Amino acid sequence: MAAAVRSQVISLYRMMLTESKKFPSYNYRTYALRRVRDAFRANGALEDPRAVERLVVEGQQTLALIKRQVSIGRMYATQKSVVDD
Repeated sequence: MAAAVRSQVISLYRMMLTESKKFPSYNYRTYALRRVRDAFRANGALEDPRAVERLVVEGQQTLALIKRQVSIGRMYATQKSVVDD
């Protein structure tokens, strides 16, 4: 994987983790974090440039989805449960 693509993937990973940590609900937050980590681990050894580029585009779309869901979650916040910070 080229250095530019690698840095782009790492940046995307960090942005997705940061956004996932913003979910107000503990259940959604832990689910999103687990899914992001698992997806990046599963595709960590991928070498095909086309497949990597396709996954980067898919990741950017998922990041946009996470951002929208966090916004909606904040608009309709519920009471905090025992496990919430």
